Amino acid sequence: MLLLTTFVLITVIFPSTIAQEDEHWSENEIDPSTWSDGPDLEGRPMDESKKGNPVVKMQVQYVPNLGSSTVEGEIILELFQEWVPITTTNFISLAEESFWDGIFFHRVIDDFVAQSGDPLCKTVGVYPTTSPNCGDGGSGETIPLEHEINMSHVDGAIGMARGLEEDSAESQFYLCDGAQHQLDPENRDDGGYATFGIVRDGMSHVRAIAAVPTSNDPLGGTIRVPPGPDRPIQEVQISSIEMIGIVGGNTSGDDGFSSPEITDKSDSSSINITWIMAVVISILTLITAMKLFTRLSSKSSSMLEPPK
Repeated sequence: MLLLTTFVLITVIFPSTIAQEDEHWSENEIDPSTWSDGPDLEGRPMDESKKGNPVVKMQVQYVPNLGSSTVEGEIILELFQEWVPITTTNFISLAEESFWDGIFFHRVIDDFVAQSGDPLCKTVGVYPTTSPNCGDGGSGETIPLEHEINMSHVDGAIGMARGLEEDSAESQFYLCDGAQHQLDPENRDDGGYATFGIVRDGMSHVRAIAAVPTSNDPLGGTIRVPPGPDRPIQEVQISSIEMIGIVGGNTSGDDGFSSPEITDKSDSSSINITWIMAVVISILTLITAMKLFTRLSSKSSSMLEPPK
């Protein structure tokens, strides 16, 4: 009974302390062999997964054709943090804040890109009603244009959208539907665009999203009438973007490659256990003292009662 009382007191008073700490996403290794719906490869460095690279899950829902049913799916991306650390870190930080949850793809062009990442692009009431500034918004914090020789606009690449200034990218990004090397810096005179990852699974969803009917292509991939805004006629929503792990398994890369930095929890865990033990001992001591006090009080009361 004493142990039961102690356990109840601990679980009521200190539930967050004894609860198992949530595993950080960077501690979860994901086997690339489970991915089967990837982009077309072309013999570039981005083709191979690298052990320790962050992995992202993008949950989407869309209507591929007018009159068809809503499709729900997930797109898995690998980010090359070692090659483009600034851009990747920015993306991870926003994903950890659930920054993009609930927004929609505001610009899609078949055989080119599907663009999203603007927090202003959320449906207000009924789609397509949204902010009049949808397409112009961002996180409010810019990052420098970051290029790396191993990175390019291969099929399925994810890149950062930006304004006229090279260092103006914030939170908007795009997914390539087919290789778009005309966007690579070596093929442009305006600095080009930065890629920082690639789709590893769910590429069929990227292609379907890029081909949905839009304001400039109402028949979906048949005839496009420029200019933009190339807004999907029916909402293509990003339900969530979250970090789910790092590349594990038999993949290329240095065994010494460090995963994304996280706070070491080993010391805090041992401290928590020591603290819990101290609390348990204190509670047991308190209960024992209370029981002893009760017995002494009862005995004293009986001694003071007049004889019958």
